[in-house]
Amino acid sequence: MAEKVLLKVKDLKQYFPVSGGIFAKKRYVKAVDGVSFHINKSETLGLVGESGCGKTTTGRSVLRLYEPTSGQIIYDDKDITKVDIMPYRRKMQIVFQDPYASLDPRMTVGDIVGEALDIHKLCESKKERREKIIELLSTVGLNSEHANRYPHEFSGGQRQRVGIARALAVDPEFIVCDEPISALDVSIRAQIINMFEDIQTQRGLAYLFIAHDLAVVQHISNRIGVMYLGKIIELASNDELAFHAVHPYTKSLISAIPIADPKKSRSIKRIVLKGDVPSPVDPPSGCRFRTRCSYANEICANEEPEFREISKGHFAACHHLDKVN
Repeated sequence: MAEKVLLKVKDLKQYFPVSGGIFAKKRYVKAVDGVSFHINKSETLGLVGESGCGKTTTGRSVLRLYEPTSGQIIYDDKDITKVDIMPYRRKMQIVFQDPYASLDPRMTVGDIVGEALDIHKLCESKKERREKIIELLSTVGLNSEHANRYPHEFSGGQRQRVGIARALAVDPEFIVCDEPISALDVSIRAQIINMFEDIQTQRGLAYLFIAHDLAVVQHISNRIGVMYLGKIIELASNDELAFHAVHPYTKSLISAIPIADPKKSRSIKRIVLKGDVPSPVDPPSGCRFRTRCSYANEICANEEPEFREISKGHFAACHHLDKVN
């Protein structure tokens, strides 16, 4: 039986205007430029790419923290692109990247976690509210005493646990995890990743997991999308992408994953990309990766490659897949 699709994104675009002079031509940062994907119930879709590729903007646009320029966001078979988003706030939540900036320093942890309960009127009494907050803190590995403390009294890992508890407070179905471990110590990252997996198993949550680290994304995700300059250029299952990646950019990311075995590490050929990521204000014509691609030729400059299915569930956008593989 086919898995139930929870979220479907079609041709999502998010442009931000660039300020200029009075007579200057209006220009836009094309942060997300025609992204399409779906996420099934209880599934994790990983989103990986360099800084500035549009990963975070994609996640925030899906939640309509940014109002999309165009495209469709379909949640549980309902188009929510232009409707009142408030009823869907309980279903869709986010865990932010920076645990230091995302928590109000003037509020206690109990009030931070309980704020969503108050907004959505989920508790009928103060006692019920208190019990719910303690339950949520326990779920993320904190105890009842922590409810009366302020964010500055916690470590980065503990603060991120508070952020996760806040996201879970309204019992959502879908969570955008916006680089939730990038600001944490390496020793804490594995604990947070394991917590996400345990919570997903217990609650049947779906995740859009955004990160720079492809190794982490491979560990937690069922499928992975690779973004470059506002577009998804390859999307496949975890194993398919790990062993049968076809896009030259994806191959370069995989070659950069550290390997613990020194002998095996020395035998791996690193694919080093030349040049810098072009500006999203004025992206290259045709294929956006062509300025850094060793296979690029005239067709890459003149025609944008089609994002097409090359095998079951494996999509890629490249004119030279036969040469790359």
